[in-house]
Amino acid sequence: MRVPKRVKMVEVGPRDGLQNEAAIVPTDVKIELINRLSATGLSAIESTSFVSPKWVPQMADNAQVMLGITRRPGVSYPVLVPGMQGFEAAVAVGAEEIAVFGAASEAFSQRNINCSIAESLERFAPVIIAARQRTIKVRGYVSCVLGCPYQGDVAPESVAQVAQRLLEMGCYEISLGDTVGVGTPIKVQALINKVVQFVPLERLAVHFHDTYGQALANILASLESGVAVIDSSVAGLGGCPYAKGAAGNIASEDLLYMLNGMGIETGVDLTELVAAGLYISSYLGRLSGSKVARALGPKIEH
Repeated sequence: MRVPKRVKMVEVGPRDGLQNEAAIVPTDVKIELINRLSATGLSAIESTSFVSPKWVPQMADNAQVMLGITRRPGVSYPVLVPGMQGFEAAVAVGAEEIAVFGAASEAFSQRNINCSIAESLERFAPVIIAARQRTIKVRGYVSCVLGCPYQGDVAPESVAQVAQRLLEMGCYEISLGDTVGVGTPIKVQALINKVVQFVPLERLAVHFHDTYGQALANILASLESGVAVIDSSVAGLGGCPYAKGAAGNIASEDLLYMLNGMGIETGVDLTELVAAGLYISSYLGRLSGSKVARALGPKIEH
């Protein structure tokens, strides 16, 4: 099996994970979670989003979170921004990396950000230009790459077109998101084979929700295709406010356990990662969504 020797794990729990929680998580709990994740060896922790509190009230404390965390050298703390207003607010509190969010499904784009795919890309253009002028890195997300809750199947060609456009606009990395978790391994590899005709393999990441229990299998298929950047969410936190029934991302602990077992380097400490997941799960008052955490939890202080 030919797989990368090293994988970069991008932790999305504090943003993509917590944004789906109905009850507001206190700022100090978010800060503590991010600080604990920073101590695990992760090099990228998506920390919050600068969106209107009207749409995502869970992220209303974005500035306080960014000002409150202890930033470690070598760790990136990207934030999601939907437009110039969010970008300026993020820059004001020291954001050094941002992410913009497009969709491969017209129906999802309309439901999620109230505009077409083309309009959403036009909206991102000034944000990406402004970020590059300030040497702020920009990551691009493409959602619904393997299916949409509103239109069903999504053509790989549509995904490739959006990914290519984000690359051309200046995104350094494109994360392909199976937002509703409907993908299966063969479809994943077919998608990657199509997208790499337009975007270099080394510029791709994958982002799998585990709604149908396919996330680890899909990640393995991605690794076999050469993808070496994988998004995950500690304790399996998450879902999507605009995709009813979508489960959380693959649990970071379960991903790391698999990568460790395959001899793939990450630089991330499993014990510390499990402890961080148990911390936030304990606060939320429920079991961790990670099977590895449930297996190892009784042995680990958190």
